[in-house]
Amino acid sequence: MVMVQLTFDRLATTLQSACQSGEHFTLRLASEQSQFTRFNRARVRQTGWVNDGSLTLYLMREGRTGFREFPFTGNWEIDWPQVDEAMAQLRQELPQLPVDPYQVLPLGKTNSQAVHQGKLLAPDAVVPTLLPWVADLDFTGIYAAGTLMRGYADSAGQKHWFSTDSYSLDYSLFTPEGQAVKGTLAGGDWDGAACEARLQDSRVQLALLSRSVRSVARGQYRTYLAPAAVADLVGMLSWGGVSEAALQQGSSCLGILRRGEKQLSPLFYLDENFESGLVPRFNEFGEVAPLELSLIEAGQLKQTLISSRTAREYGLTPNGAAGGEWLRSPQIRPGHLAPDQILPTLGTGLYVSNLHYLNWSDRPTGRITGMTRYACFWVEEGEMVGPIENLRFDDSLYRFWGENLLALTDYQEFIPNIGTYGSREAGGVQVPGMIVEGLTYTL
Repeated sequence: MVMVQLTFDRLATTLQSACQSGEHFTLRLASEQSQFTRFNRARVRQTGWVNDGSLTLYLMREGRTGFREFPFTGNWEIDWPQVDEAMAQLRQELPQLPVDPYQVLPLGKTNSQAVHQGKLLAPDAVVPTLLPWVADLDFTGIYAAGTLMRGYADSAGQKHWFSTDSYSLDYSLFTPEGQAVKGTLAGGDWDGAACEARLQDSRVQLALLSRSVRSVARGQYRTYLAPAAVADLVGMLSWGGVSEAALQQGSSCLGILRRGEKQLSPLFYLDENFESGLVPRFNEFGEVAPLELSLIEAGQLKQTLISSRTAREYGLTPNGAAGGEWLRSPQIRPGHLAPDQILPTLGTGLYVSNLHYLNWSDRPTGRITGMTRYACFWVEEGEMVGPIENLRFDDSLYRFWGENLLALTDYQEFIPNIGTYGSREAGGVQVPGMIVEGLTYTL
């Protein structure tokens, strides 16, 4: 990790010296040193380590911006020639590009360094730790762990460095009939007791899946949405939700909230909270976001995410948001519902563990549609009766986070970003579970 940072710093310093009059640059690094272990039917199918990284160089001059992205090895002799060649190519390319009226130049003077060291399982301890707990089950999943690194440097002399140790265990337990219970566990410090407890809860749900499947007619049902399901709903707010640009352009689901035509429940609080240390506070412009930014308080819209580009376009003040104005480290604050009161409070209705295939069915009114997934159950008088067939829901956030929000659990769960397609993703969502009156199911 030290060598990665030293090489990145050397690249940035050399670039700054090579910068010509009128030029501005930003250099961004995404790197990881990760262990991946893949399981299928409680057997190890693949395991190994990945040392990977990429650099993105942006060159700006006379209102024009170009960029190049290329691999980062951490070896100066390999990396500098790539950067030098990219700089030369961009200098030739820039005059051919259109002028960007909202170009954001690196003019700040901030520097930061955040290193979060965790307590992860030793690489050779992963298999002997996990498999004894699931040896008798059809256990499928992937364990990913290691160090994620992010770097930023620019022609103004700003430098930001972030690294964090983290792990995630994303798994499913299957019945012989192919039904599944899904679970995730993640953080910066391995907690064996928490993992064992989570797997035990999954075993209980797996046993319930063996009961007869209940067909549920379309209609409105009191519903408990577990934290994983709530996290999927929160994710929709990054897609035409809390973005100031989307509000200005009339494409945000929160437009009617800002105009005062609708309101959310006084139980509902949404924040950007970077205290977990699992995602960097600096953005692609070298700006550092506040440690905590309150967006919705007691159902009222207090702030939106405002990037520097949006601020330039609409004459506003930026607040450290990413260029896309999406949520980077969101949390919904917990309520007062104790875990042992979830089923009694639900009474009769649906227990929904997961959702998928979410989309806007009517964004201006905040209506979201999607499907239930994995272990979802019919509950009668506070007792789980049996699994349900998959259902499609279609309802407005002004109902399930508004007038119909009955309770939020008194605890939050961290639901990680588990994507590993191009690289291991950082961060996740901190959310409680919630009980909603009359969630609408259409199929």
